[in-house]
Amino acid sequence: MYDLVIIGGGPAGMTAGIYAVRYGLDTLVLEKNVVPGQIATADRVENYPGFPSISGMELMNKFREHAEQTGVKTQSADVKTVKDEGDKKIIVTDNGDFEALAVIVATGANPRRLGVPGEDEFLTKGVSYCATCDGPFYSGLNVIVVGGGESAVTDALILSDIAEKVYVVHRRDELRACSLLQKRAFDKENITFIWDTVVQEIKGSDLVEKVVLRNTKTDELTEMEIDGLFIYVGINPNTSMVDVEKKGAGFIVTDDKMESSVSGIFAAGDCRRTSMWQVVTAVSDGAVAAISAHEYITAIKYEN
Repeated sequence: MYDLVIIGGGPAGMTAGIYAVRYGLDTLVLEKNVVPGQIATADRVENYPGFPSISGMELMNKFREHAEQTGVKTQSADVKTVKDEGDKKIIVTDNGDFEALAVIVATGANPRRLGVPGEDEFLTKGVSYCATCDGPFYSGLNVIVVGGGESAVTDALILSDIAEKVYVVHRRDELRACSLLQKRAFDKENITFIWDTVVQEIKGSDLVEKVVLRNTKTDELTEMEIDGLFIYVGINPNTSMVDVEKKGAGFIVTDDKMESSVSGIFAAGDCRRTSMWQVVTAVSDGAVAAISAHEYITAIKYEN
């Protein structure tokens, strides 16, 4: 029986582990990936305080090293489900079952892919899912934003202050973003909208050089030279293993203490319902969740 089991070894999970151990909790972090954390795939990170420029892998390794030095225990396991038995939680995995007084779900989320040729090949080489992370690398260049929702338009606006030209490619003839964001985007002189169009293929040698676009009404194919591609067609949280209140695509709903609708189950990072998916916010979530879990566990032990 552990005091706390943390599911996920990314920035949120490792931060939660560091805080939990420092608060005296017997803590175990379960991670199914050898290299945890979506940030590990980032070529460069330049918006995490204290590190003007660092690769995502290097940053993730620093999180892991810090956690290990603090005494955080980790184990490889793919969590299948979390059973709530009141003051005890059963974490069912492919590597056996674990028991804990509390659980922090820090399983992150994955950007939804287009699923077109070249997307995986050029990831971090012109294909990105985060303008806040990678936008500065495209100063004075031409980029495409794929999507028509809040995230797509918001990041198109961010990129318009960095790139020479921003093309928003959307499969429909109108945006899904709120009217205020739409007005701001339409008023930007260097943002151009390409309607009723999808990306068919991404091409290049070492870096992205061009894309093949397909008009959804005429099926006409055109090639367009471009320096970068930012994709915003949705994000999928990894939360299927836990039965708590969720919103949207499955994001866990929490209160300001990161506690879910089930007492003793907390969530941190990209898997929870939040307004921003960034390393810095995931780290903050992890710290809050660990402290809240400590309060919860202390109360259980006191009552018993």
